[in-house]
Amino acid sequence: QMQLVQSGGGLVEPGGSLRLSCVGTGIGFRLDLARWYRQTPGNERELIASITRAGKTTYEDFVKGRFTISRDNAKNTAYLQMDNLKPEDTGVYYCNAYEIRSPVGYWGQGTQVTVSS
Repeated sequence: QMQLVQSGGGLVEPGGSLRLSCVGTGIGFRLDLARWYRQTPGNERELIASITRAGKTTYEDFVKGRFTISRDNAKNTAYLQMDNLKPEDTGVYYCNAYEIRSPVGYWGQGTQVTVSS
């Protein structure tokens, strides 16, 4: 069964860092376009960043200079490095990605990120 499995969330103080991982599992899985989303309290789910299989990245303005999206194709894994975290970053973070041979996207299970002192 092909699916996305997330890890790396948790509690961090303002100014701290976390790294989220998103692994595509299943025999023959080849991770294509990958994106990170989040849903913060009182808001709808929003796009954070995306990365193509070739490594081209795009970012929403509110995370530029603080968050970095990357990937390791050999491991079918996408990452989101989050630095200088702020309380308003608190929310549930989701990985969304495609398998290279399928038009159907997959969602990770979501992981809680809490930024608080």
